[in-house]
Amino acid sequence: MYRKIIIFGLIFLNICLVASVYLVNHDPSTEEVLSRYGSSGSEVREIQTRLKRWGYYNGAIDGIYGSQTVNAVKYFQRKNGLTADGIAGSKTLAAMGIAGSNKASSNNQSNLNLLAHAVYGEARGEPYEGMVAVAAVILNRVRSSNFPSTVAGVIYQPGAFTAVSDGQINLEPNQAAYKAAQDALNGWDPSGGAIYYFNPNTATNKWIWSRPLTVVIGKHRFCK
Repeated sequence: MYRKIIIFGLIFLNICLVASVYLVNHDPSTEEVLSRYGSSGSEVREIQTRLKRWGYYNGAIDGIYGSQTVNAVKYFQRKNGLTADGIAGSKTLAAMGIAGSNKASSNNQSNLNLLAHAVYGEARGEPYEGMVAVAAVILNRVRSSNFPSTVAGVIYQPGAFTAVSDGQINLEPNQAAYKAAQDALNGWDPSGGAIYYFNPNTATNKWIWSRPLTVVIGKHRFCK
């Protein structure tokens, strides 16, 4: 009888010990905070602002993660090859150009990754200089007051890039695409300050021909 009591007592103590260790090491305040249904705050407002700008969200910019925001996030996720769970996790935030950690290094990595996807989707098979030029055009748009002010905003602006429209943005970039993106981020601009480019063999928009030409690289004409 006493032996059973001692055994049960030891088991209970072990359970308490495990629980206490878990509580010490599992501090919720150190976990990554994800925006999801019921969340509110500045990050939610930023998510809504970007999704509205890109045509995914039609609700109010109120900083409240309600059903409209959930549906808009799901729509964005489906269009960009992400798990459509309606939760703005790290991958979704990175695709939107929002660094969840708010650290510059994380944001820079997100920009590099997204730029590489755009370069690979838009310019694989082009001369390396032409790949860098495509990345430079995106960065030139970021700096222009006529376009969104982030890499993600420029790339996902509705109708801006064929690779986004046809899903090629989701293809895995090769090392050349990453290197071209990094070279552009480092300041190389073979496009000559261009904010547009097009393939004259496939272009259907007559307006684009009116833009001043800066340079021709491979199959692309770059212009301002």
